[in-house]
Amino acid sequence: MLPDLLLSMRSPAKRIRALLALAALVLSAAPAAAQVNWRMTTEYPQNNISGIGLSTFADRVAARTNGFVTVANAFDNELKINSGEMPRAALDGRIAGGDAFAGALSGLDPVLGLSTLPFLVQSVDAARAINARARPLYEKAFAARGLKLLSLTIWPATGLWSEHALAGADDLPKLNLRAYDANSSAVMRAAGANAQFLPMDKALAGLKEHQLNAFLTSGDGGAGRKLWDFLPYFTAINYAMPISIAFVRSEDFAALSEPMQREVMAAAAETEQSQFALLAHRTAENYARMRENGVSIVEPAPPSLIASLRSAATSTIADWEAKTGTDAAAIVAWARQQ
Repeated sequence: MLPDLLLSMRSPAKRIRALLALAALVLSAAPAAAQVNWRMTTEYPQNNISGIGLSTFADRVAARTNGFVTVANAFDNELKINSGEMPRAALDGRIAGGDAFAGALSGLDPVLGLSTLPFLVQSVDAARAINARARPLYEKAFAARGLKLLSLTIWPATGLWSEHALAGADDLPKLNLRAYDANSSAVMRAAGANAQFLPMDKALAGLKEHQLNAFLTSGDGGAGRKLWDFLPYFTAINYAMPISIAFVRSEDFAALSEPMQREVMAAAAETEQSQFALLAHRTAENYARMRENGVSIVEPAPPSLIASLRSAATSTIADWEAKTGTDAAAIVAWARQQ
């Protein structure tokens, strides 16, 4: 009936007004697209480099999608979901995704342990180059498990926090040490330390109960956690420059329209670039804060300590290469030639 009424109107102005009214009626009746909110988590504090990455992504994605996609972040293991548990938690619907320490994910696929291989990289540029080469392998490993990789964060170099100063290799057997993944645990045990792989929350509990007297972690994770309350020495062994990986459930990403997907990935790329820029001064800032809180930083590390750890690392790297296949082993071979 309304089209007939429009045709009967001789005045073009009246027809235009009627058409506008009709359009407004149709738009008001159509259901608005529901906004998307992703619950994401990290086991690290908000001022840690992993927490900063999640905060940055939340800001960028909200801006790029004009608030259509928003992120609600949980920091400091507020949700009681550590890095190794995050993929399952995402698939179970408890979270949409998170920023997980990659070494803790090596049980999903050994290639995710690449960045924690000992003494493979000794500079920020090398870490960036290796991870750029490995990124397709990371993406494939995540996609095979129903997860979409968003961005990578490279951490400052790993060192050894300890209760007492480390003078050399002879001090390694005196350490009850928290390692951060299976690779580092194997290396530290081979070097003589009593090492075990523990998520951060369990490791902190062990430290407070005096079951541990050493931590393998960067100044970033350590400074954010105030390890100096228990471990006033930091030996800069430059063990590795590990990464954490931000991801979301593939199903949630696929539910977005293609334009929204492009904006989400653009926000992720901006976050990754921001994280890399942050890394340039992060170690110096961490060291300054650590020294302000009474930490003695030993740099360079005692030669006998480094020699012992490098020797202990040989079999772990060989085992990793055997598990991961030729593509991953080729990246290690390339890194050794740099």
